[in-house]
Amino acid sequence: MFYDESIPVLGNWFYIHFIENPGMAFGLEFGGEIGKLALSLFRIVAVVLIAIYLNKLIQKKVSSGLIISISLILAGAIGNIIDSTFYGLFFSESSYFAPAQFLPEEGGYSSFLHGNVVDMLYFPLFEGRFPSWLPFWGNDHFLFFRPIFNIADSAITIGVFLILLNQKRFFKTL
Repeated sequence: MFYDESIPVLGNWFYIHFIENPGMAFGLEFGGEIGKLALSLFRIVAVVLIAIYLNKLIQKKVSSGLIISISLILAGAIGNIIDSTFYGLFFSESSYFAPAQFLPEEGGYSSFLHGNVVDMLYFPLFEGRFPSWLPFWGNDHFLFFRPIFNIADSAITIGVFLILLNQKRFFKTL
């Protein structure tokens, strides 16, 4: 796919929309190459700590719901690390005019730990205008559910949501 290209899946409700995210959630990023390296190293340290925590929870025989939730977070984090670690090594840079190529002769667009994460799931559920009486945003256009994300992001979000939803049950014995 070309960069920023969309393929409708369910009418105007769901698209496969190709973008590359150089940073973290919602495209936030640290500055420059050192910031990208720091983010990648932080992700790796976080995954190691989450894996250690998950192992301790399994040994304590805690709720399977908590194990599943932490596992979703861990799996999503590993998926994003794999993407940002290797995508830039194996693919050429995407553009609005040419799709990325797998294993280009000149090499990938980035070095180890400096690649982007591919995001592709887009659900623009509804759009409209804010009411005119609303301060600051009156008559402004809005689009509900603007973020474009990937399956790894979904796993992390679902894991965190399950923990928040069930925190009293999950943590009463810890």
